[in-house]
Amino acid sequence: MKMPRPKIAIISALAPIIFGLIACQSPPQTTSESPENTNSQPAKTSTTDLPGKGIKIRPSCGPAQISRFIGEIVNLGLSQLGYEVENLKQLAPAALHVALSNGDLDIFAGHREKMQAGLFKKSGGDEKLEQVGEIVSNVFLGYQIDKKTAESAKITNFSQLKDPKIAKLFDSDNDGKANLAGCSAGSPCAEFIDYQIKAYGLQDTVEQDKGEEAPLLADVLARYKQGKPILYFSSNILWITTTLKTGADVIWLEVPFTSLPKDLGEFTAKDTSIDGKNIGYPIDRLRVVGQKEFLKTNPAAKSLFEQIQIPVEDINAELTLIEKGENSPEDIRRHAEAWVKNNQQKFDTWIEEAKKASKPNSN
Repeated sequence: MKMPRPKIAIISALAPIIFGLIACQSPPQTTSESPENTNSQPAKTSTTDLPGKGIKIRPSCGPAQISRFIGEIVNLGLSQLGYEVENLKQLAPAALHVALSNGDLDIFAGHREKMQAGLFKKSGGDEKLEQVGEIVSNVFLGYQIDKKTAESAKITNFSQLKDPKIAKLFDSDNDGKANLAGCSAGSPCAEFIDYQIKAYGLQDTVEQDKGEEAPLLADVLARYKQGKPILYFSSNILWITTTLKTGADVIWLEVPFTSLPKDLGEFTAKDTSIDGKNIGYPIDRLRVVGQKEFLKTNPAAKSLFEQIQIPVEDINAELTLIEKGENSPEDIRRHAEAWVKNNQQKFDTWIEEAKKASKPNSN
C-alpha cells in the first residue's frame, strides 16, 4: 500500500514503537544509560557560538531500541550546540513521563503523540510539558494478515474474526481462538488492542499474545515462511515490513468502525483511514516531549527539536540492523553517528538555525 503524505508538515512513533512503535516494548525494571562516546563525533560547524555552553541536559529514551537511536541523534545535535548531554536514561513509557513531569528529566525524543496521549495528560499535560517537532512523521498502525489467507478465505475486515471458523485459521495454540501477535503487557499499545478486541465483540474468538516485540515477530515470520496464516498488530515503522511487504505479502485489515480509547482523543473514520481503508488508528508521529520551562529557557535546543526529521525508510533500515544483532547501546550510537555523517549537510543546517534561535533578535 502506498504510504500517504501527511496533511501537515511533520512523526515519534510510533507508538509502537509501537510498535516499537512503537512504546510497544516490555518495560525494563531498571534504567540503562547510553555509552560514553569520546572518539567519534560529527563534524564541527563553522560558527563558534555555543548557546548550550555550561548547561546540562538530562535526556531519556523508551525501552524500544529505535527510541535510543532517535535519542542518540538528538544528543549529537545538542552536543554540537555546546550542551553537556548526560547519558540517555532508559525507562518504561509511564515512568519516563512521570520523571519529566517531576523535573527529574528534561527531554524524551520519541514520544508517540497519539499512542502516548494518555501518559502525556496524566503527567501534567500542557501545563507542565510540551510536545515539539515531528521527528518521524506519517506513522500508522493496524492489523495485518498474510495475503494468501486473505484471498483464499476472503478476509478483508477485522470483525470477520468473530466467525469461529475464520478465527481458527489463526489459532496457533489450539485453544479455538485466533492468536494475534500484539504488544508488551501493560503498554499503551497492548491496552489499545485489548480495547478494540472488546469494542468489536471479538473476546470469544481472538486473544492477544503479549510479550517482547522481537520474539513475537520472529514467530510471525517463521509461521509465514512455513506457509501458515499470520495475524499481527503492525506499523509502517517495524523491521518486519522490510521482509513482509504490504500489498505483496500482507494486507491491512479494515475495522467495522472507528473506536478508540478516550485518552487518545476524538477521531472519525476519516481520521483513521488510509487510501480509503479504515484501519482503525489515526496517523501518528514521533515527537520530542520536554519540560515546558526547559524548552522556554533553551530556544536553541527547542529549535533543534523542531527541525530534526528522520525518514521512515531510515528508521526501518536501523530496525533491520538491530534485528540482525547490532543492538547494543554502542552499536546504536555508532549507527546514529553514521546517520549524521550521511546527512551532514542537512544536520549542519539544523545546528546553524538552532544557534540563530538563541540570539535575542532571532525573531
